[in-house]
Amino acid sequence: MKFSNVFTTVLPLLSVTLLGAFAPFAVASPTASKDVFVPPVTSPVEGAVWKSGETQLVTWDTSNAPVNITNSIGFILLRSNGIVTPVVLADNFPILRGQVEVTVPLVLTRDDFSIVLFGDSGNFSPNFTIEGLTI
Repeated sequence: MKFSNVFTTVLPLLSVTLLGAFAPFAVASPTASKDVFVPPVTSPVEGAVWKSGETQLVTWDTSNAPVNITNSIGFILLRSNGIVTPVVLADNFPILRGQVEVTVPLVLTRDDFSIVLFGDSGNFSPNFTIEGLTI
């Protein structure tokens, strides 16, 4: 008489199936480590004056970029009086481009503004002024 149960019939089959399913993850493959890239913002400069509605060029230095960047897609937010606002000036651009044109938003005050360049981290520009539209 042959003895068979769930352990002798199903378990070996389940083991082979699971091994096959996870085999691609078990294969050792060389992966390059990724580095955080913190490019300094070069424009706008301290004391610059932007006017609402005009187009301005935001630039940053990419000369010391590592070979493997953790996040190579950037976006730019507006910062006002030290607080990052939800105002998106640009997004979905390659961080290694080193520049992107933005449209200056309508503002009500001439507060201290700066931009925040995000990719791997948030890099602040120097403070500048935005002149709102005159009504």
